[in-house]
Amino acid sequence: MFRKFLFAICTVVAVLSTAFIVSAQSGELRGRVTLNQADGTKGPASDVAIDVYRTDLSGKYNTKTNKKGEFVFAGLPLVGTYTIAASHPSAQPTWVPNVKVGSGTDYKIDLSPGDGKRLTLEEIKAAEKQNSGSGASPGRSSGESAADKAKREEMIRKNAEIEVKNRNIEESNTVVARTFAAGNAALEAKNYDEAIKQYDEGIAADPSQPALLTQKSAAMKGRGVDRYNAAITSKDEAAKGPGIEAAKSDFRASAEAIKQAVDLLNAQTVPPDPQEQTRFNANKIAALSTRAEAMRLFVTKVDQSQVEAGQKAFEDYLAVETDPARKLAAQRGLAQMLFDANSFDKALAEYQKILATNSDDTDALVKSGMLLFNIGAMNNNDKAKYQEAANYLQQFVDKAPDTDKLKADAKAILEELKNQQNVKAEKTITTPARRRRP
Repeated sequence: MFRKFLFAICTVVAVLSTAFIVSAQSGELRGRVTLNQADGTKGPASDVAIDVYRTDLSGKYNTKTNKKGEFVFAGLPLVGTYTIAASHPSAQPTWVPNVKVGSGTDYKIDLSPGDGKRLTLEEIKAAEKQNSGSGASPGRSSGESAADKAKREEMIRKNAEIEVKNRNIEESNTVVARTFAAGNAALEAKNYDEAIKQYDEGIAADPSQPALLTQKSAAMKGRGVDRYNAAITSKDEAAKGPGIEAAKSDFRASAEAIKQAVDLLNAQTVPPDPQEQTRFNANKIAALSTRAEAMRLFVTKVDQSQVEAGQKAFEDYLAVETDPARKLAAQRGLAQMLFDANSFDKALAEYQKILATNSDDTDALVKSGMLLFNIGAMNNNDKAKYQEAANYLQQFVDKAPDTDKLKADAKAILEELKNQQNVKAEKTITTPARRRRP
Protein backbone atom coordinates (compact mmCIF):
# COMPACT_ATOMS: atom_id res chain seq x y z
CA MET A 1 0.00 0.00 0.00
CA PHE A 2 1.21 3.46 -0.85
CA ARG A 3 2.32 5.26 2.31
CA LYS A 4 1.31 8.91 2.83
CA PHE A 5 3.72 11.41 4.33
CA LEU A 6 2.11 14.17 6.36
CA PHE A 7 4.59 16.77 7.55
CA ALA A 8 2.20 19.29 9.04
CA ILE A 9 3.08 18.82 12.72
CA CYS A 10 6.22 20.17 14.34
CA THR A 11 7.42 18.76 17.64
CA VAL A 12 8.70 21.96 19.20
CA VAL A 13 6.92 25.29 18.96
CA ALA A 14 8.79 27.95 17.00
CA VAL A 15 8.18 31.55 17.99
CA LEU A 16 8.51 34.41 15.52
CA SER A 17 10.69 37.01 17.19
CA THR A 18 9.57 40.63 16.98
CA ALA A 19 11.51 43.72 17.88
CA PHE A 20 8.51 45.91 18.56
CA ILE A 21 8.40 48.09 21.65
CA VAL A 22 5.11 49.65 22.68
CA SER A 23 5.48 53.39 23.16
CA ALA A 24 4.93 55.30 26.39
CA GLN A 25 1.39 56.45 27.12
CA SER A 26 -0.08 59.80 26.14
CA GLY A 27 -3.59 61.12 25.89
CA GLU A 28 -5.93 63.77 24.60
CA LEU A 29 -7.23 66.92 26.28
CA ARG A 30 -10.26 68.63 24.81
CA GLY A 31 -12.99 71.09 25.68
CA ARG A 32 -15.30 73.85 24.49
CA VAL A 33 -15.76 77.50 25.41
CA THR A 34 -18.93 79.59 25.40
CA LEU A 35 -19.31 83.36 25.83
CA ASN A 36 -22.17 84.87 27.84
CA GLN A 37 -23.52 88.02 26.23
CA ALA A 38 -24.92 91.07 28.04
CA ASP A 39 -28.42 90.23 26.77
CA GLY A 40 -28.31 86.84 28.47
CA THR A 41 -27.65 84.75 25.37
CA LYS A 42 -24.78 82.29 25.14
CA GLY A 43 -22.86 81.02 22.13
CA PRO A 44 -19.63 79.31 21.04
CA ALA A 45 -16.56 81.48 21.56
CA SER A 46 -14.10 81.33 18.67
CA ASP A 47 -10.46 82.47 18.74
CA VAL A 48 -10.29 82.09 22.52
CA ALA A 49 -6.68 81.73 23.65
CA ILE A 50 -6.27 78.43 25.50
CA ASP A 51 -3.15 78.14 27.66
CA VAL A 52 -2.57 74.74 29.25
CA TYR A 53 -0.04 74.91 32.07
CA ARG A 54 1.51 71.77 33.51
CA THR A 55 1.69 72.39 37.24
CA ASP A 56 3.52 69.33 38.57
CA LEU A 57 6.42 70.04 36.19
CA SER A 58 7.32 72.96 33.94
CA GLY A 59 5.35 72.98 30.71
CA LYS A 60 3.02 75.15 28.64
CA TYR A 61 0.87 74.35 25.60
CA ASN A 62 -1.09 76.88 23.55
CA THR A 63 -3.91 76.79 21.04
CA LYS A 64 -7.10 78.64 20.10
CA THR A 65 -10.70 77.55 19.86
CA ASN A 66 -12.24 76.94 16.45
CA LYS A 67 -15.46 78.47 15.12
CA LYS A 68 -17.46 76.06 17.25
CA GLY A 69 -15.58 77.10 20.38
CA GLU A 70 -13.76 73.76 20.56
CA PHE A 71 -10.13 73.07 21.40
CA VAL A 72 -8.06 69.90 21.51
CA PHE A 73 -4.51 68.91 22.46
CA ALA A 74 -3.31 65.51 21.20
CA GLY A 75 -0.49 63.57 22.81
CA LEU A 76 -0.05 65.22 26.20
CA PRO A 77 1.68 62.99 28.81
CA LEU A 78 -0.89 61.01 30.83
CA VAL A 79 1.06 61.38 34.06
CA GLY A 80 0.75 65.07 34.83
CA THR A 81 -1.44 67.77 36.39
CA TYR A 82 -2.61 70.69 34.28
CA THR A 83 -4.51 73.97 34.46
CA ILE A 84 -6.57 75.18 31.49
CA ALA A 85 -6.69 78.98 31.19
CA ALA A 86 -9.07 80.68 28.74
CA SER A 87 -8.94 84.31 27.65
CA HIS A 88 -10.41 86.53 24.93
CA PRO A 89 -9.99 90.25 24.16
CA SER A 90 -13.66 90.87 25.03
CA ALA A 91 -13.99 88.57 28.03
CA GLN A 92 -13.01 88.11 31.65
CA PRO A 93 -10.39 85.32 31.88
CA THR A 94 -10.98 82.13 33.83
CA TRP A 95 -9.39 78.74 34.33
CA VAL A 96 -9.98 75.10 35.29
CA PRO A 97 -7.43 73.70 37.78
CA ASN A 98 -6.20 70.15 38.52
CA VAL A 99 -6.94 68.76 35.06
CA LYS A 100 -5.85 65.24 34.02
CA VAL A 101 -5.20 64.06 30.48
CA GLY A 102 -6.96 61.04 29.00
CA SER A 103 -10.04 61.17 31.22
CA GLY A 104 -12.40 61.46 28.29
CA THR A 105 -13.81 64.66 29.80
CA ASP A 106 -14.99 67.39 27.44
CA TYR A 107 -14.17 70.41 29.59
CA LYS A 108 -16.78 73.18 29.37
CA ILE A 109 -15.65 76.74 30.08
CA ASP A 110 -17.97 79.77 30.27
CA LEU A 111 -16.63 83.27 29.69
CA SER A 112 -18.34 86.54 30.59
CA PRO A 113 -17.70 90.00 29.12
CA GLY A 114 -14.62 91.57 30.63
CA ASP A 115 -11.30 93.34 30.20
CA GLY A 116 -9.62 90.72 27.96
CA LYS A 117 -6.71 89.99 30.30
CA ARG A 118 -4.59 86.89 29.56
CA LEU A 119 -3.53 85.16 32.75
CA THR A 120 -0.07 83.85 33.51
CA LEU A 121 0.45 80.77 35.66
CA GLU A 122 1.79 82.98 38.46
CA GLU A 123 -1.39 85.08 38.42
CA ILE A 124 -3.53 81.96 38.51
CA LYS A 125 -1.61 80.57 41.49
CA ALA A 126 -1.91 83.89 43.32
CA ALA A 127 -5.64 84.07 42.64
CA GLU A 128 -6.14 80.46 43.75
CA LYS A 129 -4.33 81.20 46.97
CA GLN A 130 -6.45 84.30 47.54
CA ASN A 131 -9.73 82.65 46.61
CA SER A 132 -9.01 79.13 47.98
CA GLY A 133 -8.99 77.59 44.51
CA SER A 134 -12.49 78.83 43.67
CA GLY A 135 -11.66 79.32 40.04
CA ALA A 136 -12.65 82.99 40.29
CA SER A 137 -10.74 85.38 38.12
CA PRO A 138 -8.30 87.78 39.81
CA GLY A 139 -9.67 91.23 40.48
CA ARG A 140 -13.32 90.06 40.73
CA SER A 141 -15.38 92.75 42.46
CA SER A 142 -17.07 91.88 45.73
CA GLY A 143 -20.42 93.19 44.52
CA GLU A 144 -21.13 90.45 41.95
CA SER A 145 -24.70 89.94 40.83
CA ALA A 146 -26.82 87.04 42.00
CA ALA A 147 -26.61 85.50 38.54
CA ASP A 148 -22.81 85.77 38.49
CA LYS A 149 -22.62 84.31 41.99
CA ALA A 150 -24.80 81.36 41.00
CA LYS A 151 -22.70 80.82 37.91
CA ARG A 152 -19.49 80.92 39.94
CA GLU A 153 -20.84 78.48 42.52
CA GLU A 154 -21.94 76.10 39.77
CA MET A 155 -18.45 76.25 38.27
CA ILE A 156 -16.96 75.54 41.70
CA ARG A 157 -19.24 72.50 42.05
CA LYS A 158 -18.33 71.20 38.60
CA ASN A 159 -14.65 71.76 39.23
CA ALA A 160 -14.90 69.83 42.48
CA GLU A 161 -16.43 66.90 40.61
CA ILE A 162 -13.70 67.11 38.00
CA GLU A 163 -11.02 67.16 40.72
CA VAL A 164 -12.38 63.95 42.23
CA LYS A 165 -12.48 62.30 38.82
CA ASN A 166 -8.99 63.52 38.04
CA ARG A 167 -7.60 62.19 41.33
CA ASN A 168 -8.93 58.77 40.39
CA ILE A 169 -7.39 59.09 36.94
CA GLU A 170 -4.08 60.19 38.43
CA GLU A 171 -4.04 57.16 40.72
CA SER A 172 -4.81 54.78 37.85
CA ASN A 173 -2.21 56.47 35.63
CA THR A 174 0.40 55.99 38.34
CA VAL A 175 -0.46 52.29 38.57
CA VAL A 176 -0.44 51.93 34.77
CA ALA A 177 2.98 53.57 34.42
CA ARG A 178 4.50 51.50 37.24
CA THR A 179 3.10 48.13 36.13
CA PHE A 180 3.87 48.79 32.46
CA ALA A 181 7.56 49.39 33.26
CA ALA A 182 7.81 46.51 35.73
CA GLY A 183 5.98 44.14 33.40
CA ASN A 184 8.23 45.00 30.47
CA ALA A 185 11.34 44.42 32.58
CA ALA A 186 10.01 41.02 33.66
CA LEU A 187 9.01 40.14 30.10
CA GLU A 188 12.47 40.98 28.79
CA ALA A 189 13.94 38.71 31.48
CA LYS A 190 11.46 35.95 30.44
CA ASN A 191 9.96 36.01 33.94
CA TYR A 192 6.52 35.49 32.47
CA ASP A 193 4.63 34.91 35.74
CA GLU A 194 5.80 38.25 37.14
CA ALA A 195 5.14 40.05 33.86
CA ILE A 196 1.58 38.73 33.71
CA LYS A 197 1.02 39.71 37.35
CA GLN A 198 2.17 43.28 36.68
CA TYR A 199 0.13 43.68 33.50
CA ASP A 200 -2.99 42.32 35.23
CA GLU A 201 -2.63 44.91 37.99
CA GLY A 202 -2.33 47.68 35.43
CA ILE A 203 -5.31 46.40 33.43
CA ALA A 204 -7.41 46.26 36.61
CA ALA A 205 -6.59 49.94 37.22
CA ASP A 206 -7.41 50.94 33.62
CA PRO A 207 -8.88 48.29 31.28
CA SER A 208 -8.78 50.72 28.33
CA GLN A 209 -4.98 50.58 27.88
CA PRO A 210 -4.20 48.57 24.70
CA ALA A 211 -0.45 48.63 25.40
CA LEU A 212 -0.91 46.64 28.62
CA LEU A 213 -3.11 44.10 26.85
CA THR A 214 -0.60 43.75 24.00
CA GLN A 215 2.25 43.10 26.42
CA LYS A 216 0.15 40.67 28.47
CA SER A 217 -0.59 38.73 25.29
CA ALA A 218 3.14 38.51 24.57
CA ALA A 219 3.83 37.27 28.11
CA MET A 220 1.05 34.65 27.95
CA LYS A 221 2.39 33.47 24.60
CA GLY A 222 5.94 33.18 25.95
CA ARG A 223 4.85 31.20 28.99
CA GLY A 224 2.67 28.97 26.82
CA VAL A 225 5.60 28.16 24.53
CA ASP A 226 7.80 27.27 27.50
CA ARG A 227 5.11 25.04 28.99
CA TYR A 228 4.38 23.33 25.68
CA ASN A 229 8.01 22.58 24.92
CA ALA A 230 8.64 21.35 28.46
CA ALA A 231 5.64 19.03 28.25
CA ILE A 232 6.40 17.39 24.90
CA THR A 233 10.07 16.85 25.78
CA SER A 234 9.36 15.55 29.29
CA LYS A 235 10.20 11.95 30.11
CA ASP A 236 7.38 11.94 32.66
CA GLU A 237 4.43 10.67 30.63
CA ALA A 238 1.98 11.54 33.42
CA ALA A 239 3.04 15.19 33.31
CA LYS A 240 2.70 15.63 29.55
CA GLY A 241 -1.08 15.93 29.40
CA PRO A 242 -1.47 18.54 32.16
CA GLY A 243 1.53 20.45 30.80
CA ILE A 244 0.06 20.65 27.30
CA GLU A 245 -3.32 21.73 28.70
CA ALA A 246 -1.66 24.50 30.72
CA ALA A 247 0.08 25.68 27.56
CA LYS A 248 -3.20 25.66 25.64
CA SER A 249 -4.78 27.78 28.37
CA ASP A 250 -1.99 30.34 27.95
CA PHE A 251 -2.34 30.36 24.16
CA ARG A 252 -6.08 30.97 24.52
CA ALA A 253 -5.54 33.80 27.03
CA SER A 254 -2.91 35.34 24.75
CA ALA A 255 -5.34 35.39 21.82
CA GLU A 256 -8.12 36.89 23.97
CA ALA A 257 -5.90 39.65 25.39
CA ILE A 258 -4.57 40.76 22.03
CA LYS A 259 -8.07 40.77 20.52
CA GLN A 260 -9.10 43.26 23.21
CA ALA A 261 -6.03 45.38 22.48
CA VAL A 262 -6.69 45.52 18.73
CA ASP A 263 -10.38 46.29 19.30
CA LEU A 264 -9.42 49.23 21.54
CA LEU A 265 -6.92 50.55 18.99
CA ASN A 266 -9.44 50.25 16.16
CA ALA A 267 -11.91 52.30 18.20
CA GLN A 268 -9.42 55.13 18.74
CA THR A 269 -9.20 58.21 16.53
CA VAL A 270 -5.85 58.63 14.80
CA PRO A 271 -4.22 61.71 16.41
CA PRO A 272 -3.63 64.66 14.06
CA ASP A 273 -0.20 65.50 15.49
CA PRO A 274 2.47 63.85 13.22
CA GLN A 275 4.65 62.71 16.12
CA GLU A 276 1.71 61.20 18.00
CA GLN A 277 0.44 59.67 14.76
CA THR A 278 3.78 57.91 14.29
CA ARG A 279 3.60 56.54 17.83
CA PHE A 280 -0.01 55.44 17.36
CA ASN A 281 0.81 53.62 14.11
CA ALA A 282 3.84 51.90 15.68
CA ASN A 283 1.71 50.67 18.58
CA LYS A 284 -0.95 49.38 16.20
CA ILE A 285 1.60 47.52 14.07
CA ALA A 286 3.05 45.98 17.24
CA ALA A 287 -0.42 44.87 18.33
CA LEU A 288 -1.25 43.39 14.91
CA SER A 289 2.08 41.55 14.84
CA THR A 290 1.46 40.15 18.31
CA ARG A 291 -2.06 39.09 17.31
CA ALA A 292 -0.82 37.25 14.22
CA GLU A 293 1.67 35.19 16.23
CA ALA A 294 -0.81 34.60 19.06
CA MET A 295 -3.38 33.32 16.57
CA ARG A 296 -0.81 31.07 14.88
CA LEU A 297 -0.26 29.27 18.16
CA PHE A 298 -3.94 29.28 19.11
CA VAL A 299 -4.99 27.80 15.76
CA THR A 300 -2.27 25.15 15.54
CA LYS A 301 -2.18 24.11 19.20
CA VAL A 302 -5.70 24.78 20.52
CA ASP A 303 -8.47 25.14 17.93
CA GLN A 304 -7.92 24.48 14.22
CA SER A 305 -11.49 25.57 13.47
CA GLN A 306 -10.30 29.16 13.97
CA VAL A 307 -7.95 28.97 10.98
CA GLU A 308 -9.86 31.67 9.07
CA ALA A 309 -9.57 34.07 12.02
CA GLY A 310 -5.87 33.26 12.15
CA GLN A 311 -5.46 33.95 8.45
CA LYS A 312 -7.23 37.30 8.79
CA ALA A 313 -4.95 38.25 11.69
CA PHE A 314 -1.91 37.68 9.49
CA GLU A 315 -3.45 39.49 6.52
CA ASP A 316 -4.28 42.53 8.68
CA TYR A 317 -0.68 42.66 9.87
CA LEU A 318 0.81 42.14 6.41
CA ALA A 319 -1.32 45.00 5.08
CA VAL A 320 0.46 47.52 7.34
CA GLU A 321 3.96 46.07 7.76
CA THR A 322 6.57 47.73 5.53
CA ASP A 323 9.81 46.13 6.77
CA PRO A 324 10.79 43.44 4.19
CA ALA A 325 12.32 41.03 6.70
CA ARG A 326 9.36 41.19 9.08
CA LYS A 327 6.93 40.90 6.19
CA LEU A 328 8.66 37.74 4.92
CA ALA A 329 8.68 36.26 8.43
CA ALA A 330 4.95 36.90 8.69
CA GLN A 331 4.33 35.32 5.27
CA ARG A 332 6.19 32.22 6.44
CA GLY A 333 4.22 32.21 9.68
CA LEU A 334 0.90 32.40 7.84
CA ALA A 335 1.84 29.64 5.41
CA GLN A 336 3.11 27.35 8.19
CA MET A 337 -0.03 27.95 10.27
CA LEU A 338 -2.21 26.94 7.33
CA PHE A 339 0.01 23.89 6.73
CA ASP A 340 -0.18 22.82 10.39
CA ALA A 341 -3.96 23.31 10.38
CA ASN A 342 -4.25 21.00 7.35
CA SER A 343 -5.47 23.82 5.08
CA PHE A 344 -3.16 22.53 2.37
CA ASP A 345 -4.54 24.44 -0.62
CA LYS A 346 -4.40 27.77 1.22
CA ALA A 347 -0.92 27.02 2.55
CA LEU A 348 0.30 26.19 -0.95
CA ALA A 349 -1.05 29.51 -2.24
CA GLU A 350 0.91 31.40 0.44
CA TYR A 351 4.16 29.55 -0.32
CA GLN A 352 3.62 30.30 -4.02
CA LYS A 353 3.49 34.02 -3.15
CA ILE A 354 6.89 33.70 -1.48
CA LEU A 355 8.34 31.87 -4.49
CA ALA A 356 6.97 34.53 -6.82
CA THR A 357 9.28 36.98 -5.06
CA ASN A 358 12.23 34.60 -4.59
CA SER A 359 12.22 31.38 -6.62
CA ASP A 360 15.24 30.08 -4.68
CA ASP A 361 13.55 30.21 -1.27
CA THR A 362 14.34 26.69 -0.03
CA ASP A 363 11.73 26.70 2.75
CA ALA A 364 8.97 27.59 0.28
CA LEU A 365 10.27 24.99 -2.20
CA VAL A 366 10.24 22.07 0.22
CA LYS A 367 6.91 23.05 1.82
CA SER A 368 5.32 23.45 -1.64
CA GLY A 369 6.58 19.98 -2.55
CA MET A 370 5.26 18.42 0.66
CA LEU A 371 1.90 20.15 0.29
CA LEU A 372 1.49 18.99 -3.31
CA PHE A 373 2.43 15.47 -2.23
CA ASN A 374 -0.24 15.53 0.50
CA ILE A 375 -2.83 16.99 -1.88
CA GLY A 376 -2.04 14.31 -4.46
CA ALA A 377 -2.30 11.53 -1.89
CA MET A 378 -5.72 12.80 -0.76
CA ASN A 379 -6.99 12.99 -4.35
CA ASN A 380 -6.68 9.38 -5.46
CA ASN A 381 -2.95 9.55 -6.09
CA ASP A 382 -3.22 12.48 -8.51
CA LYS A 383 -0.20 12.01 -10.79
CA ALA A 384 -0.17 15.66 -11.87
CA LYS A 385 0.13 16.80 -8.24
CA TYR A 386 2.81 14.18 -7.61
CA GLN A 387 4.77 15.45 -10.60
CA GLU A 388 4.64 19.03 -9.30
CA ALA A 389 5.65 17.78 -5.87
CA ALA A 390 8.65 15.93 -7.27
CA ASN A 391 9.78 18.99 -9.24
CA TYR A 392 9.69 21.26 -6.18
CA LEU A 393 11.34 18.70 -3.92
CA GLN A 394 14.16 18.09 -6.37
CA GLN A 395 14.82 21.83 -6.61
CA PHE A 396 14.97 21.92 -2.83
CA VAL A 397 17.39 18.98 -2.65
CA ASP A 398 19.62 20.63 -5.26
CA LYS A 399 19.70 24.01 -3.51
CA ALA A 400 19.46 23.28 0.22
CA PRO A 401 22.57 22.64 2.33
CA ASP A 402 23.07 19.16 3.76
CA THR A 403 22.47 20.58 7.23
CA ASP A 404 18.83 21.37 6.40
CA LYS A 405 16.73 19.12 8.64
CA LEU A 406 14.10 18.56 5.92
CA LYS A 407 16.52 17.35 3.25
CA ALA A 408 16.32 13.70 4.31
CA ASP A 409 12.50 13.85 4.29
CA ALA A 410 12.49 15.38 0.81
CA LYS A 411 14.76 12.61 -0.50
CA ALA A 412 12.54 9.98 1.10
CA ILE A 413 9.44 11.35 -0.64
CA LEU A 414 11.25 11.49 -3.99
CA GLU A 415 12.29 7.86 -3.55
CA GLU A 416 8.73 6.88 -2.63
CA LEU A 417 7.34 8.63 -5.71
CA LYS A 418 9.86 6.94 -7.97
CA ASN A 419 9.36 3.43 -6.58
CA GLN A 420 5.58 3.38 -6.06
CA GLN A 421 4.22 5.92 -8.53
CA ASN A 422 6.93 5.93 -11.20
CA VAL A 423 7.17 9.70 -10.89
CA LYS A 424 10.52 11.41 -11.24
CA ALA A 425 11.42 15.06 -11.12
CA GLU A 426 11.50 16.66 -14.52
CA LYS A 427 14.84 18.03 -15.53
CA THR A 428 15.10 21.78 -15.63
CA ILE A 429 16.20 22.83 -19.09
CA THR A 430 18.84 25.49 -18.98
CA THR A 431 19.53 27.37 -22.20
CA PRO A 432 23.32 27.57 -22.67
CA ALA A 433 24.80 31.01 -23.07
CA ARG A 434 25.67 31.87 -26.66
CA ARG A 435 29.33 32.33 -27.43
CA ARG A 436 30.18 35.59 -29.05
CA ARG A 437 31.81 35.36 -32.45
CA PRO A 438 35.44 36.42 -32.56
